[in-house]
Amino acid sequence: MNDPRPGPREEHREGPVARSIEQQTAKLPSDTFLWAALGSIGISLFFQVSGDERKANFVGHWAPTFLLLGLYDKLVKLHGSEGV
Repeated sequence: MNDPRPGPREEHREGPVARSIEQQTAKLPSDTFLWAALGSIGISLFFQVSGDERKANFVGHWAPTFLLLGLYDKLVKLHGSEGV
């Protein structure tokens, strides 16, 4: 059967920089971003325990970013950059 959803219009297609980044990140295993998020939580916990709250907050804010990047990477792998 044909897919009823229309494809992206020409003005909504990815540029060469986005395409290049997606090609490189596609080489990474999907759990890389999960491990990066868990690592940033662990480092943040270390800084918190050692009394450096400022560094703990800074590094702790990386976790959601890594998780969102992992989600985007997974969507691109499943649907392609033009399907997201």
